[in-house]
Amino acid sequence: MKQPHYWIAVASKEHVIKGVDQGFCQLCHGKSNPLKRLAPGDWIVYYSPRVRMQDGDLIQSFTAIGRILPGEPYCSDMGGGFTPYRRDVQFINASDAPIRPLLDELSFIKNKQSWGYVFRFGLLEIPECDFQRIATAMQATSSCSQRYDY
Repeated sequence: MKQPHYWIAVASKEHVIKGVDQGFCQLCHGKSNPLKRLAPGDWIVYYSPRVRMQDGDLIQSFTAIGRILPGEPYCSDMGGGFTPYRRDVQFINASDAPIRPLLDELSFIKNKQSWGYVFRFGLLEIPECDFQRIATAMQATSSCSQRYDY
């Protein structure tokens, strides 16, 4: 049985909502390589710095959580020549959770003064204990510790 990995992806809340509604994740402006790091059974949580990508209000919250489903990254035509890559995700019910109250508890954030620096590449792997802290703060309705055999 494969042990899952735990990931944080970065996207505006507006983009996260679209992915949750349609059951997919899209990373780093639609690039395929970050998606190839994810495997079926892995867990992903989205961190949203803003509501909208560039000019939106600050939100600085975890905004969605889900499990990567079987299948490979695939290309989607959004029109206007934009063809981002995606992966299917089974999102679970959860509430937004602001990051600031969690900063002292999250081990992947080494520099508590410049905590936002860790999110600069758009995708990062985190320890299971940090993922569980975030899931608890989000009041996730499903057991994120479940193991899946893919």
